[in-house]
Amino acid sequence: MQLYTKTGDQGMTKLIGGSQVSKDSDRVQAYGTIDELNTWVGLCVADFNGNFKHLADELQQLQQFLFDLGTDLANPELTLQQMRLNKQAVDWLESKIDYYQDIPPAVTHFILPGGSKAAALLQVCRTITRRAERKMVTLNWTATLPPVLLQFINRLSDYFYALARFANFKKGVKDVYYEKGRSVFKN
Repeated sequence: MQLYTKTGDQGMTKLIGGSQVSKDSDRVQAYGTIDELNTWVGLCVADFNGNFKHLADELQQLQQFLFDLGTDLANPELTLQQMRLNKQAVDWLESKIDYYQDIPPAVTHFILPGGSKAAALLQVCRTITRRAERKMVTLNWTATLPPVLLQFINRLSDYFYALARFANFKKGVKDVYYEKGRSVFKN
């Protein structure tokens, strides 16, 4: 198989179904950011295989969901029957968030991203997720996305936040509060 096709040399790419769009279109920006996120998750998996093996396995499942999401975003004629990402993926994320958020001590202020290397990597994933969400919201202005796609990406940033706090807790690294922050989280 030849890796290059030369079809993108003029700044265009093909979507699922064969239509062509500019490589900087809202749709390509959205699924391209999901691809970037998936690559960062892959870095987490590679780094976690030693210390956080169960998280590495969990993150590989998440990578499958991200491929599903990217595929759905690349299909401009997406129907509910064709969707790869579904409500079960949102439920999966919510169950993980519920589990991880209750393990470290509660916080009442914003925390600085970082701490352990694992938490820092997960915080990078969180911010890329937020960018992906912004790209998807932009796309949703011109192409109606199924609500579950936006629900999934919204939950995903919360998942990475909860997982980053969990990673710091397991490593014995305390979260660092933003010094000028006020109490924002109510228990």
